[in-house]
Amino acid sequence: MNLPVETNRLLLTALNTSDASFILELLNTKGWKTFIGERYIRNLTDADTYITRILSNPDVNYFVVRLKEDNSPLGIISLIQRPYLPHQDIGFAFLPQHSGSGYAYEAASEVIRQLAIAPKQPILYATTLPENSRSIKLLEKLGLTFVHEFTRDTERLFLYQTILAKEDTVSK
Repeated sequence: MNLPVETNRLLLTALNTSDASFILELLNTKGWKTFIGERYIRNLTDADTYITRILSNPDVNYFVVRLKEDNSPLGIISLIQRPYLPHQDIGFAFLPQHSGSGYAYEAASEVIRQLAIAPKQPILYATTLPENSRSIKLLEKLGLTFVHEFTRDTERLFLYQTILAKEDTVSK
């Protein structure tokens, strides 16, 4: 996916170490801790280390979602190749003050659209906790469908998917 990506209101850019204060704030929100997990990011040094670790992992991509009008960061969209899934997993997290404005849908739907243009994988997954009703609602609005429930490291998860392309049209 070529960055930056623009929508009507948003700009998606690659995560970099200049985003440390934003990542510090995001990872310490109640939503992140409840639905994604505690990452013990307590200061800017921790946030910088966290970002550096993400950037060094070819299986993890974080896109910072920014408001186009002032470039302020609102949230992230992630694409992660998890070792227990055969295809990438899309995820999203937004600062609480920006929830309910349609930003997550706008950003995630554009990422999915971009991935479908020249898909490297035929299927895109998403995982969520069963109690994360907002995430489930967004996944369904994005056109992902429930596949099944599974347990990973004692945690119950729902798996959703969308078809990006037929197997024989996937670019190598």
